[in-house]
Amino acid sequence: MIKIKLSELLGKSKMTRKALAEMIGARPNTIGDLYHEKVKRVELDMLSRICEALDCEISDLLEYQPDEE
Repeated sequence: MIKIKLSELLGKSKMTRKALAEMIGARPNTIGDLYHEKVKRVELDMLSRICEALDCEISDLLEYQPDEE
């Protein structure tokens, strides 16, 4: 499973979901879905814009966790 650590990154940078959405040109609902890890797919372009806006690496934003069996 892929964990999206957007909530952690926004907390560290003290940025709101709305501010990030405006900064990268995304819908606030899209950022909200990422924040709450409710997405099945995300475009690479959006990940790139998020990393640029938050000055982070993709590994700061996404983390692989093996599924529990």
